[in-house]
Amino acid sequence: MPRHEEIEAITQKKPAVRKRATAKRSAERLPSDLLKLVEKSLDADKAEDIISIDLAGKSSIADYMVIATGRSNRQLASMAQHLDEKLTKSGIKKVSIEGLTQGEWVLLDGGDVIVHLFKPEIRRFYNLEKMWGVEMPEPEPMIAVG
Repeated sequence: MPRHEEIEAITQKKPAVRKRATAKRSAERLPSDLLKLVEKSLDADKAEDIISIDLAGKSSIADYMVIATGRSNRQLASMAQHLDEKLTKSGIKKVSIEGLTQGEWVLLDGGDVIVHLFKPEIRRFYNLEKMWGVEMPEPEPMIAVG
């Protein structure tokens, strides 16, 4: 069944204009606000080497990409679950999460912000920062305590 705007456009000989679907985007939240929320959550969960990449003009998949490192599968899963809860509370309708059961690389799609959570060795292997033209942070030296 045609919508009212489509019928009106046909009768006035104007092309119908459809609004872009924004099911994932909250009307009250700007992408920069979501980025701040993600960075704050990752910092609180002790994520390491957090990098934010502005994708505006580079890609239409999102406005920002955040890449962070966690030391264990459990930490990555916990960070992902906390982000899911916070993004959902902020108004994101559907946060997609991939890789949670494997736990070495977890991807969260929050609509305007995409988050990659890696274990250190997996992050170095894939080096997503290089693909987007950002320098990968130098890993902090590990000191044995004994």
